[in-house]
Amino acid sequence: MPNIATPPGGNSVINSPTDLAHGPQTPSGTLNSTSSSTPTGHSTLVMIFRMIRWTVYACALILLILLLHKTSPPPVRATPEAAARVEQKFQDVQQAVAQGQPATLRMDETELNSYLASHLDIGGGGKLASMTNAAPSSTSGSTASDEQPSGDDVEQMRSNVKDVKVQLIDDHVRAYVVFDVHGKEMTLELEGRLGADNGFLRFDPVSGQIGSLPIPQSTLEAAVRKMMDSPENRDKLKLPSDISDLKIENGEVVATYQ
Repeated sequence: MPNIATPPGGNSVINSPTDLAHGPQTPSGTLNSTSSSTPTGHSTLVMIFRMIRWTVYACALILLILLLHKTSPPPVRATPEAAARVEQKFQDVQQAVAQGQPATLRMDETELNSYLASHLDIGGGGKLASMTNAAPSSTSGSTASDEQPSGDDVEQMRSNVKDVKVQLIDDHVRAYVVFDVHGKEMTLELEGRLGADNGFLRFDPVSGQIGSLPIPQSTLEAAVRKMMDSPENRDKLKLPSDISDLKIENGEVVATYQ
């Protein structure tokens, strides 16, 4: 027979033999929710952490791929005949300056790249010549060493820079440079306006990218400004004293001598 217990208050509670065998009962819903709440919260945090970690890895991989992706060079022409024309133009300007007459030198895109190809033997074993070697000498008595890069600068350029190509677009210049970083070739593209400011070369950047990764405009402007204002680079950016103006006009380099 079932046991009948009378608790205080007078109400009877009938316990069956089965209930007595299993002891006091606890609501199953309360027990399950309490025991499973902690593991579920921990699993969620682990999953969020893993998602963030793999997102960072993916972004870093994408940036690395964009940086190391070598872009195609621009379609520019370079011929020995165009390089010879530039040499003749420099001679004509030099004669005019020697006679005390103003002169203007103009180079189109093909002539500029031809001159660079013949004088900047980048990455090769030949002698590297600077563009200033063919420029008219200064009439103010300044020495050639003040206007030409040093031997260390030349050697550093030869060891790091592998190729240079220049496009002249309206009043902009776009430079394409291939350089070596620890045995890996990377490309740098810069576009901007070229000019002269108080006897120094001035470059106002418009856009730039390393590999296929665009450089933010604020970062690009800050980097160029720091480079051009640096004391060690200031002398390298000094133009020959007889050049009064330098600009890009209608797809040509225009240098005014006085």
